[in-house]
Amino acid sequence: MAHPANTANPARRLLATVLACEAIVIALAIPVAITVLDVDGATAGGVCGGLAVACLLMAGLLRFPWAVAAGSVLQVLIVATGFMVPTMFFLGVVFGALWATGIWMGRKAESAGAR
Repeated sequence: MAHPANTANPARRLLATVLACEAIVIALAIPVAITVLDVDGATAGGVCGGLAVACLLMAGLLRFPWAVAAGSVLQVLIVATGFMVPTMFFLGVVFGALWATGIWMGRKAESAGAR
């Protein structure tokens, strides 16, 4: 018989995948910010690099219940990087939608498992 905590694993894996892909995209925004948009290198590296590292750390911490809420805050911060790299407004919303879908699917799987 499967352990009850394993019922949310597919949703957690989806959320971790979203965060890992998001880390790549936000890291790739650093050279765009510096070369195309003339953002200071330290600022772009600190903000985008810090968020990329936070995404990877959060992907590993998703086993804790509080991590989903913290990941949701991270989604808002990533959308806010659009003030530095305007394309990130769009990409942040796309990743936010994927994040919300993962949460929704996790809840749906939990309720189906409870039945």
